[in-house]
Amino acid sequence: MPAVAAWLIEAESPATRVLLRADTLDITSPRGLSLWWDEELTAPCTIEYRACVVVAGGPCDRLSDLNSFCMATEPRPGAAPRPPMAGMAARGGRFAESYRLQCYYLGYGGNHNTTTRFRRYDGDTLAVADASRRPAILVEHTDAAHLLRPNHWYSVRIDIGADGRVCHHIDGELIADYLDPQPLRRGWFAFRTTWSHTRLTAFAVTPQAPGSR
Repeated sequence: MPAVAAWLIEAESPATRVLLRADTLDITSPRGLSLWWDEELTAPCTIEYRACVVVAGGPCDRLSDLNSFCMATEPRPGAAPRPPMAGMAARGGRFAESYRLQCYYLGYGGNHNTTTRFRRYDGDTLAVADASRRPAILVEHTDAAHLLRPNHWYSVRIDIGADGRVCHHIDGELIADYLDPQPLRRGWFAFRTTWSHTRLTAFAVTPQAPGSR
């Protein structure tokens, strides 16, 4: 299982490169990539990081997909959920296989930088092959103000509340606010992208004090 620092690499292409340069991960992914933080998260908590999609003329320099999975587990019928890293080999970095996960998903600048969408995945394995079973879009933006800019360093903050409220902030703006009637209280985080050159730094997970937001 390849790793860089505390990150585990689930990559669709063997040409994927994740390099640690000083305090920054430099990520080149010709195809799908899920980069898993190897520590379980417990609500309430706040996840913060800075990220940039590099567009400088390289073969993977496509402006798209600054995405994330949050509070992810892999459900199993009749058994306790397991860490998503246990299924990395089976998923192989392929996006459709990610519907096996139960998690919160934000696709920022997805679909060739035409949509920003928030969903809650429910771990329905049949959704891998059947698009009609895939989870509903809970929040969607398609305007330019909520899509990616090249070579811009984004400040990302995700608040997971004890009450089941999930808030995604990009550069200080609240872009997705969802109150989950069946909250995901434990799980793992992954940075997700495909066919891109991205950089990631200043990643931190901070427990929230009781009653805080």
